[in-house]
Amino acid sequence: MEDVFEVIENCSTEGREHQTVVADLDGTLLRSRSSFPYFFLVAFEAGGYFRAAALLFVAPLIWFLYHLVSEGAGIELMIYITFVGLRVKDIEGVARAVLPKFYTEDIHSHTWRVFSSFDKRYLLTANPRIMVEPFAKDFMGVDEVLGSEIEVSPTTGRATGFVLPPGVLVGVRKEKRLKKVFGYEAEAAPDVGLGDRPTDYPFMSLCKEGYIVPAATKVEAVKKHELPKPIVFHDGRLVQRPTPGNALIVLLWMPLGFLLALVRLAVGKIFPVSILYDVYALLGIKIIVKGTLPQAPVPQKNKNNSSTSGEGILFACTHRTLLDPVIVSVALRRRVPAVTYSISRISELLSPMKTVALCRDREKDATIMRKILESGSDLTLCPEGTTCREPYLLRFSALFTELSDRIVPVATLNKAKMFHGTTARGNKAMDPFFIYMNPRPVYEITFLRELPRELSSSSGGSKSAIEVANRVQKLLASTLGFQCTQFTRKDKYQMLAGNDGTVVGRRRYQI
Repeated sequence: MEDVFEVIENCSTEGREHQTVVADLDGTLLRSRSSFPYFFLVAFEAGGYFRAAALLFVAPLIWFLYHLVSEGAGIELMIYITFVGLRVKDIEGVARAVLPKFYTEDIHSHTWRVFSSFDKRYLLTANPRIMVEPFAKDFMGVDEVLGSEIEVSPTTGRATGFVLPPGVLVGVRKEKRLKKVFGYEAEAAPDVGLGDRPTDYPFMSLCKEGYIVPAATKVEAVKKHELPKPIVFHDGRLVQRPTPGNALIVLLWMPLGFLLALVRLAVGKIFPVSILYDVYALLGIKIIVKGTLPQAPVPQKNKNNSSTSGEGILFACTHRTLLDPVIVSVALRRRVPAVTYSISRISELLSPMKTVALCRDREKDATIMRKILESGSDLTLCPEGTTCREPYLLRFSALFTELSDRIVPVATLNKAKMFHGTTARGNKAMDPFFIYMNPRPVYEITFLRELPRELSSSSGGSKSAIEVANRVQKLLASTLGFQCTQFTRKDKYQMLAGNDGTVVGRRRYQI
């Protein structure tokens, strides 16, 4: 049967604008032939450490069933362990906010060349539809996802772990599902079918043309700029795709990493900030400081000949993690207060410098910050209002340009190889722990030149507050090699968590 189908490289993309294509997922649209990493992500992000550990523990049995008994049996066991007892809204949250980033990094370039040339695109997969649909529709332009359907308890809204009839879509079940959608007439059949293994042959035979995606380990993934839609926001704690090997390393490291995080957090509270740079280096945290560090405000004499501090410096900092203001203080070797928008209580307690909570009431917030600066104290704030992991800068709030004549833009960049220290839908109290759980995190901070006073809208300069904010955003983006956007905190939370970022019960906001 395999000789009947040509390889994907021989499929022409000419004249496909009004045709229909149906493709498998694992090993076809994706380079990886195994869906284990994506199930592990659901287990870890929606179910927690112990569910993920259980899935990894049973992985050898899943492999045995999949390869030596039946493909469907292996997938059924993986679905059961991953989904049983999980709330559907948690599964949907991971599928929307976490999985797309990992899926888009694994798209098969040869298959995408063909798949993207068609007007009508269908995805036919053994994976649960609930896992795949947000990625497929939002980032690949798929019209309909035909996947296995999980069973959900009508009383609890939780997955039972079982699959609804006809079961996992493999082999002839894919063929029957395709006939149900397109009918039994040959004229109505899809124009092209794409698959990668013998269990795809039945549905491929229904199509007018069929092409095989051969197993290959060195096929390049589709470049980000070639995708219909870029990944600007994503959630989840894991940095790397959790193959079985990576998953094992993560699970073994987490208990040790948590103890290391406790030590790193403790030294931030105990040691003077003037030596934290060196102490952090001993604990594996590398901080790279660039640019010219501004000096602390110099005391000045007032009319009564008594000493007063000069106006403090406002550090307008890009926002990558919760640690951005901390790194500013460590680099300057003095404690600089930071404004926050409802970080967790734990994060406030663990912060090595003073935090000033704001409420997003423009006048009240401006008054609070002006008083701090006029007292001679420096101040760090992040005009984006929330973090972004990808190489983009969100829209800058213009309020900071109205607060002070002394504004220093600060570009921050963090490199973590195991855990992300921010979350939109998870437990934000764990953010500082996950940041410090990375074995050897690297933070790069660049202090730009202080803005000319005539650019500050607080001193009546020729530029408006919005113009100055946009200029600072472009300066920082250029320094980091990032792209400016007009996205806001609300955009981020709507995309990732389905809300505007407001903490229920309090008029405060998440970052």
